[in-house]
Amino acid sequence: MATLIAPKHFSPVEDAENIKKACQGWGTDERAIISILGHRNAIQRNLIRLAYEEIYQEDLIKQLKSELSGDFERAICHWTLDPSDRDGVLANAALKKATPDYRVIIEIACIRSPEELLAVRRAYRHRYKHSLEEDVASHMMGYIRKLLVALVSAYRYDGDEFDAQMAHSEVDILHEKIQEKAFNHEELIRILSTRSKAQLKATFNHYRDIHGTSITKGLSGDPADDYLAALRTTIRCIRDPRKYYAKVLRNAINTVGTDEDALSRVIITRAEKDLKDIKELYFKRNNIALDDAIARDTSGDYEAFLLAILGRDEL
Repeated sequence: MATLIAPKHFSPVEDAENIKKACQGWGTDERAIISILGHRNAIQRNLIRLAYEEIYQEDLIKQLKSELSGDFERAICHWTLDPSDRDGVLANAALKKATPDYRVIIEIACIRSPEELLAVRRAYRHRYKHSLEEDVASHMMGYIRKLLVALVSAYRYDGDEFDAQMAHSEVDILHEKIQEKAFNHEELIRILSTRSKAQLKATFNHYRDIHGTSITKGLSGDPADDYLAALRTTIRCIRDPRKYYAKVLRNAINTVGTDEDALSRVIITRAEKDLKDIKELYFKRNNIALDDAIARDTSGDYEAFLLAILGRDEL
């Protein structure tokens, strides 16, 4: 369930005008901006952007970038983007890091629905004038490139049906390759990148039933091996996205110095989907409410904005 609290009735023109007022004068009224954008869903935010551009002949996100700064600016600008465009921006930023962040690419490829992934690829191509697949291939190296290109190129079946016999036979393939430590074998990549999520969940469950351990345990190895880590991330994103995201949040908050990029990414991309469920898992595993952990580790307008879309205002 979503955490975002948005009104059923609103005026995009009035919101656009109030955001403009918040940006005028001697200082920006950040809290006024949060009180508006922190309580509007994706459709409403898009209508506000359209109204703002029509009234003032300028892009709302450019205005926000010029008025705000730091983690708050990046978070609220990402929030204001159309979700598929946002994922494209997040993917591009992840690829352009000194050490590309494969986790962001895997999240988008494996947690988004097939139609959502297709929309991300279209938005990416429109914004950057080249394809997501092309940039993944350009910025990644070795076996991990082969895996990620296959994942972002996928268009999986999205139904709940699965073939139990196929799950049985593919468990044998996966176990054989894992035992041989042939982690880069084309069959392993083929199964992970083409089968539906329902089919893969059945396969992962059958693997545990037969071999008495999870498939990710068999993929354990050198902690510095990014390819093995990418395989495990792929499986976790497909098997239980909410559990995966709860762990990303824990790592982001508990690292030496908060990982604001990861923290913002999870909250912003899941606030209108399943963040309430992720919050419950976070509490069960960490004995602290996510809201309280964020209030403890962040501050100022950035804290206020994250708490707003989490459904807990501190304004």
